[in-house]
Parts: sequence; C-alpha cells; structure tokens
Amino acid sequence: MATTDSSDKKASSTDLTLEDEKLSAPANENVTPELGIPVQGAGLGGLTSLWKRSKVDPDAIATQPSVFDDPISLKVYRPPPQFENAHRFDPNARWTWREEKSLVRKVDFRIMIWAFIMFFSLELDRSNISQANADNFLDDLGLNTNDFNLGTVLFRLSFLIAELPSQLISKRVGPDIWIPCQMTLWSIVSASQFWLSGRRSFLACRCLLGFMQGGFIPDIVLYLSYFYTKSELPIRLAFFWVSNYTSDIVSAFLATGILRLRGVGGRAGWRYLFLIEGLVTLSVGLCSFMMMPAGPTETKAWYRPKGWFTEREEVIMVNRVLRDDPSKSDMHNREGLSPRMIWGALKDWRLWPIYALGFHMVPVVPPQTYLTLSLRNLGFSTTQTSLLSIPSYVIGMSGLVAMAFVSEAVNSRIVATIVLQFWALPLLIALYTFNSNTSQWIYFAVVTLIAGFPYVHPIQVAWASRNSYSVRTRTISASLYNMFVQLAAIVSANIYRKDDKPLYKRGNRDLIAICCMNISLYIFCFFFYRTINARRDKTWNSWTPEQRKEYLETTKDQGNKRMDFRFAY
Repeated sequence: MATTDSSDKKASSTDLTLEDEKLSAPANENVTPELGIPVQGAGLGGLTSLWKRSKVDPDAIATQPSVFDDPISLKVYRPPPQFENAHRFDPNARWTWREEKSLVRKVDFRIMIWAFIMFFSLELDRSNISQANADNFLDDLGLNTNDFNLGTVLFRLSFLIAELPSQLISKRVGPDIWIPCQMTLWSIVSASQFWLSGRRSFLACRCLLGFMQGGFIPDIVLYLSYFYTKSELPIRLAFFWVSNYTSDIVSAFLATGILRLRGVGGRAGWRYLFLIEGLVTLSVGLCSFMMMPAGPTETKAWYRPKGWFTEREEVIMVNRVLRDDPSKSDMHNREGLSPRMIWGALKDWRLWPIYALGFHMVPVVPPQTYLTLSLRNLGFSTTQTSLLSIPSYVIGMSGLVAMAFVSEAVNSRIVATIVLQFWALPLLIALYTFNSNTSQWIYFAVVTLIAGFPYVHPIQVAWASRNSYSVRTRTISASLYNMFVQLAAIVSANIYRKDDKPLYKRGNRDLIAICCMNISLYIFCFFFYRTINARRDKTWNSWTPEQRKEYLETTKDQGNKRMDFRFAY
C-alpha cells in the first residue's frame, strides 16, 4: 500500500485524529464517524461547498470523514488488489484545501476541457442536419417531412440499440480506447453525407451515424466518474453539456458562411457543411487517442513519459474520490461485465423510476427540432433562419448551468429537474392557441423560449450514476437511462406529422398531455425514494452497534441494495 509523500509532513501527518480534523474541515451534517454510517451523502458539493470552503483556512485538513475511518468498515470497503488505483489508496492520507483545490483545477484543465471538446464535436455532427434544413436540404433530395421524421426515428433507434453494447465494449477495453474509435468512425460517415443522393442514402447514413454515436455519452459519464466526486459530477456534466449548446451556436455561425457555398462546383451548400464539419470532428477523434488517459494513476505514455500528475496528486485524487464513494473501487477500469452482472444491473427496479424520467424532454423536442423549418415556412431567409436559432441556445445554456447549481445547492434532483415541465406547459398552451393570423415574431418568441428550455438531462444522468452505487450497475444504468432518452426522442419525432402542418394543433395537444404526465412522474419519484430511505432509516436505527457491525461483515447485499446506502432524490 502506497503512503503519502513524506516531504509534506503538514498535509500527510497521520497523528491527527478524526476529532482534530473536524475542527479544521467544514462540518458535514450528513456524515458522522460512527460505525457503518450510511455512506450516501458524504462530501460537500455545489453552492454549499463553495460557501463553506471559502470560510476555512486553505491550509486546514480537507480530508472528509468516511467509512475508511473505522477499522471494521475499512475492512469491508478497502479496494481490492485488482483495482487499478489500489497502490495509491491510503486511509491515513491527509491533504489540505489548498492542495485539493489546485488538484481539481488541474483535473478540470486536463480531463474536463477535452471532454468538452469531444462532446462539442459530437453535437457538431448531430446538429448539422438542422442547419442543412435551412438550405433546402429536403427539397434537394426529394424528401418530405415524413421522410425526415423516419430518418430521425432510424437514427434514434440505431442510437438506442448501440447504447448498451457500446458501454459494455467501453468497460472491457477502456473508454480511453473505445471513445476515440467511435469518434473516428462516425466522423467518416458524417463527412460522407457530402455524397447523399436521395432517400435511401439519407436513411442509410442516419442508421450508421446512430450506431457509431450510440453509447458515447454514457461512456464519457463513466469515464468522468473516475476523476470526480458525486457532488462535483453534476456541475461538471452541466458544463459538459454546455458544449452541446456552444456547438449549436458555432454551427449556426458556420452554417451562415458555409451554406453560401451553394452553387460552387455545382453542389448545394449543405453538402459542404457535412464535409467540413465531419473533417473537423475526425481531427478531434484522432487527437483523442493521445488526450484520454485510462485513469487517475495511468496518465504516463511513451509520448507523455512524466504523466500529468505527481505521486502526491495521485494519492489525493484516488482517496478523495473513494472517500466520497467507496463503490468506485469494486471493478477494474478494463474489467468486462459477465452476463450475470448485466442481468443483475438490468433488474435493479430501484433505478427504473429514473429511467422513466428519460421522457422528460418529449414536450419540448418537436418545437425545437422544427425550429429552423418553421422559421423558413414563416418566410425567413436561410441566413436569417440560422441566426434566429441562436437565442434559444443561449437561453437553454443559461438554464442548464443554473439548474445544475440549484440541484446541489438545495440537495434535490427533483426540484431542479421538474422545472423543465413547468417551463414548457404554459408555452405549449400558448402555442396551441396560435392560428394563421398570429404574428411571425410572436410565434418566433414562443418557440424560441420552448427550444431554450432548462436542459436538466445532465442532472438526471448524474442522478442515475449516484443512485447506482457500484461500477457494474453504473455501467448499465447510464446506458439504460440514455436508451429511454432515445426512445423518448423516437416518440418526439412522430408527434408533428405532415397532415397536421403548419400549426400542428394535434401535436401540440399531445405535448401538453405528456407534459402533465411527466409532472406526475416526478412527484412519484419523490415519494418512491423518500419511502425507501425512510424504511432503511427505521431498520438501521433499530439495530445496535453490534448488529450493524455484524451486517457489515456478513452481508451479501451489493450496491444500492445495502442497508447503509441512501438514495438521492
């Protein structure tokens, strides 16, 4: 077992007791150093974290209380030898707030920024079809609205089918290898859309892109969980999804220029859009082979002989993450899942309410998808349409970051995520009342606000990850949740139909009904997890310390089935 660097005696001293540390570090009202205290809730996060940390001495001990502070629970939760970071685990490791802040900033710079760039590239290839619609894409290929809907359905269906297999491959070979492979493959397909010739080639490319891109997001989420605590992850995922909006904004500006190439070489402007953006993504995919280390202690390579982190930083990084969530050491990062493990994760009924919430975006997706087409139908030019799509991205990006901070500040995922439904409902009702005499600018304002909905998807992704409480379940849950999201996208793609245009009265009525259904689902989730936690609290508190000790030493419960785990909601 590795020990901390002796050159920094102040931070690595082991003669400090937990009581001494509690005087130096911010008090955590959710954690006490009792035997077998529920580990869910450990650590500081969000606005609460920023406020509390600003009040402490930066050279005070930052090490948070955990199950590793008790000899009995230490034996239960100690990382196994096959864990890739086991050589850096040290239950006696101590570090300061100054060191932790510096390290997190370094991880953000080394890991998070590149994750941002990769997701930017994904969205660049996903959103370019929306910009192509502003350049008579459908008419050039002899397609109608229903053909476009079918392409969206096939893309989402292929994406859905690829989710779980992609995640299993990533878990076996490592996301640092599989993610760059995915990016390289889909970039080639995306650039090949330059040669689209009609309905068949359009549908074939939609299927291939779905298969290649499926699994990318859960792969990245699992990868980031190696480096961040569960309270840090929602905020990082929020900024991760900011790249989504940033890409849409950049794509709109790029499209404004690239689509002007219509006629060059006798080609439509949208063909150059697919080609240029596909080549940009390809370059990012190839660079990702070198920019993604396998894990916190595996950053050295022949082209990076010294690695990104010192031994001291690796000790802090590994121990702070494990103190926050000891379950992150239960599998090697290149260990595949057996059929039994997969089945065990699939049948975990405690996570299914979160999966059902994957339908949360159905009420807003059709207006968002048809924003550019609707603007063209209202008489706006290609350039005007591209530029008028930008405000919705700016509004949505602001709501995304705000809700991510709110979720941690109030320590409630449901409060932060149900906001989307209450945002959409009055706007959808207004949209339903519109008629052919409604001003195009009023229509634009309402649809822009709908398309600029608070994007709470990252919060729910982190929520599913947090409530999984094991690497094997987290691997499956990330894919299953995203599969429900893709299934919801398939439903969304079939709500606005050709026979309902241009006002889509029937479609908007359906969206209002789905929005009301989603509100009911969120309320159900609240009481579902609250009831489970209350029952576990009642049982746990009725046990004597001896009974708790016996449970920890003998239980066969794993992951979120454990009596010392509490669900976040």
